Amino acid sequence: MNLIALLIGLVIERLATQLFHWRRMRWMDRLIDFGFRQADRLATWPAIIPVILIGVVLVLPVFAVIWFLGSTLAGFTYLLLAVVVLFFSLGPRDIGEEVDEYCKGLESDDAEQVHNAAKAIVEGDVPDDPEERTTCVEAAVCVQANNRLFAVVFWFVVLGPLAAWAYRATDLIRRRAVFTAARDEEKDGNSARIRDAAEMLHGWVAWIPARLTAVGYAAAGHMDDALAALRAPMDEKEVTTSERSENLLARVGLAALTLQSRPDETPTERAIRGAQAANHLVFKLLLIWAVIIAAMTLYGFTQ
Repeated sequence: MNLIALLIGLVIERLATQLFHWRRMRWMDRLIDFGFRQADRLATWPAIIPVILIGVVLVLPVFAVIWFLGSTLAGFTYLLLAVVVLFFSLGPRDIGEEVDEYCKGLESDDAEQVHNAAKAIVEGDVPDDPEERTTCVEAAVCVQANNRLFAVVFWFVVLGPLAAWAYRATDLIRRRAVFTAARDEEKDGNSARIRDAAEMLHGWVAWIPARLTAVGYAAAGHMDDALAALRAPMDEKEVTTSERSENLLARVGLAALTLQSRPDETPTERAIRGAQAANHLVFKLLLIWAVIIAAMTLYGFTQ
């Protein structure tokens, strides 16, 4: 049942691009902000506790709906609910669409569109240097593909739609906590500790799928270079669990691409080729995962 729901959900995710704005769920920001305000009153508690409680509040309504309605209509209701939950758990935006917008901006030499599209992919500041921006975008595609797609699919397959939504809830909390901490940077408050706790929680649930995705990049791309990057020792004592996973995905993803500059291409052409190659690597890995999940289902390893 979960495989059927997964396949339907992925097809809808690819075709119903006009519905992606529903997945941004900006209305949930007010609920998360309310949770942050309550967390400020618990300043003596470890920050991870109120962050987990906020996640539980976001997950409970979905749990209740699946619990009470999932067994009706001979399982058809569960299938429908699983597809809906998966659709809202993916994203919030499609990485392929953002890459297309980025490439269109490069082709039209629209600096503002290039900057905005790159910032949306990176989800942070973008280097001004074109070569650094190109590398940054390619790495970000590999990182965001796990955050928006592969981690959701992993938890959906392993524990079902509720786990996929729980993962997305941790990501929503993390995004809002990062935004709030940046906004309140000059104020005395608990925004920074809440942000660190939210990133820690998200890093925990993203740890396993990040490493599976990194191995998948090696299988889908240039394996020798990617495996070398995967095994390479890194001095990351000062980074968080989330940053360590992102660094791994970026390092292995870039190695799997192994793109070299061509003497006859311009920096713009190189940037377009790199972004498209990264997006193609993600699509190849998605196909690999689909085959593996189908085989597991046929042999009875998943429901």
